[in-house]
Amino acid sequence: MTMTEQPAEPREKEGACCARHDDHAGRPGAEPPEPARERVNRRWNEVLQETRVTQTGVQILFGFLLSVAFTPLFRELETPDKVIYVMTVVFGASATGSLIAPVSIHRFLSGQRMKDEVVKTAGRLMMCGMVLLALTIGCTLLLILRFVVPGVLAEVLVGGVMLWFGLCWYVLPLRLRRKGARRAEREQA
Repeated sequence: MTMTEQPAEPREKEGACCARHDDHAGRPGAEPPEPARERVNRRWNEVLQETRVTQTGVQILFGFLLSVAFTPLFRELETPDKVIYVMTVVFGASATGSLIAPVSIHRFLSGQRMKDEVVKTAGRLMMCGMVLLALTIGCTLLLILRFVVPGVLAEVLVGGVMLWFGLCWYVLPLRLRRKGARRAEREQA
């Protein structure tokens, strides 16, 4: 290697977003514990990546929702459908606020040595934003399906989709978290 070449970064850092960074001292071949500063920086970068994904989706959906009110068919909506529409727009606006808030908080608190608090708050806002996003999607789906399918089938389909969101977005991650905690307990014993 010449003096101008940089050593290659270890490949394991690329997939480190979900890796455990606990103290593995005493175990043969274990990597050293992650310093607190590196951990909080890694967690902040993860929040930023997650925010980018969710912000894009919620902003596209919210833009679509805003345009609906200016279509000729909107005037023909019955009161229940207009109520669903208003709830959908409010959920979408709230989701947008929750998912963009971490950026604002970071900007206001940058340089204040509060990154740990910023990361924790951003994580909570992301969870809140995800719930609001699921509600926005569910209400949007309900509004559309009420025009397309007969009777209560729209509500049944939306209920199924919301159940799927709950399973994918909350039940599965919580189950994996519990599994990881049990494995960590076994390794420490």
